[in-house]
Amino acid sequence: MTRQRALIAQILRTAGRHLTAEEIFQLARRSMPSIAVGTVYRNLRLMAEDGELRRIEAAGGPVRYDANLSPHGHLVCRVCGKLDDMAVPCLASYLSRCTGEDAPRYDLSVDWVCPACRRAREGGGERDSVDQLHNGSQTYNID
Repeated sequence: MTRQRALIAQILRTAGRHLTAEEIFQLARRSMPSIAVGTVYRNLRLMAEDGELRRIEAAGGPVRYDANLSPHGHLVCRVCGKLDDMAVPCLASYLSRCTGEDAPRYDLSVDWVCPACRRAREGGGERDSVDQLHNGSQTYNID
């Protein structure tokens, strides 16, 4: 594994949220100032192809990357674009029964309004920034 690829993997594992390629590039430059943006994009593509990370495409938003390879879906806020993990333990077993495969892969994205945006909307106040509303990613369990 190249130093660049190892750095990108480490950034994704420790980020605590789903990052865009540009965010990964900016974080990588802190440790490796000479890294090129093309190197980041190429490694992200290869890592996704090799199953080392998940590439998440949400309608209307940038592609994001996820180091969590366990079966899970995503909740995408239609107001701020925040993306949270959603554990759906019953879905994998249901899909296995339906398809006859032991571990079928799935991509599940649910469009919703996150709690911070609901509070802002209900309170009638303006949001200063997404960063003030959200501290990292959250996992929601759906049974």
